[in-house]
Amino acid sequence: MSSHAHATVFIVDADRAFCDGLRRSLAGVGHRAAAYADAEAFLAECDLQQPGCLVLEAHLPGIDGLQLQNELNRRACHLPVVFVTAHGDVPTAVAALRNGAAEFLEKPVGEQILVDAIEKALKLDAARRREHARKKTVAACIEKLTAREREIMRYVVAGKMNKTIADELCISIKTVEAHRARVMEKVGVDSVAALVQLAFEIDQPRTAH
Repeated sequence: MSSHAHATVFIVDADRAFCDGLRRSLAGVGHRAAAYADAEAFLAECDLQQPGCLVLEAHLPGIDGLQLQNELNRRACHLPVVFVTAHGDVPTAVAALRNGAAEFLEKPVGEQILVDAIEKALKLDAARRREHARKKTVAACIEKLTAREREIMRYVVAGKMNKTIADELCISIKTVEAHRARVMEKVGVDSVAALVQLAFEIDQPRTAH
């Protein structure tokens, strides 16, 4: 039984025989798959927030594979993309990988090689989603801090010592220590280094799924 029971492998390729063969291979190892003949159908019918990965032909009628990849990036959809193309060339491969593709393979490709690449992409998607969920949880904890606790947190993250914080805010060191302890308890860290790392992560652009 697949460990990615809720994930879907989306296949966008005009080659029906390839799609049918890949779907059978994926079903054999417990993966759910959905195939689309072109990018337009995929964009119209697919829930881009679903967990999974995308197996994509670079050369498609209408919107081509690279254009679809760019559109997904524009929509902040970061499904890992495994390009599998019958007409590979270096510029296309370089562009795909620079835009974040997980893999770029040329047809004909061995079944096990392709399934392994898809498994790797599914694991990547799952890891990204876990990290995104963790950051959302931490961000929610930070939102629950009082105004004073957020203020203390900013000073601590900036590397200020307790005495300096107390002097600048005109409060006692014991008050600073109490606020600092509550901040670390609420966000679930046990060191200043971990607090700084969390603050840095939360400030980064969030990845939508």
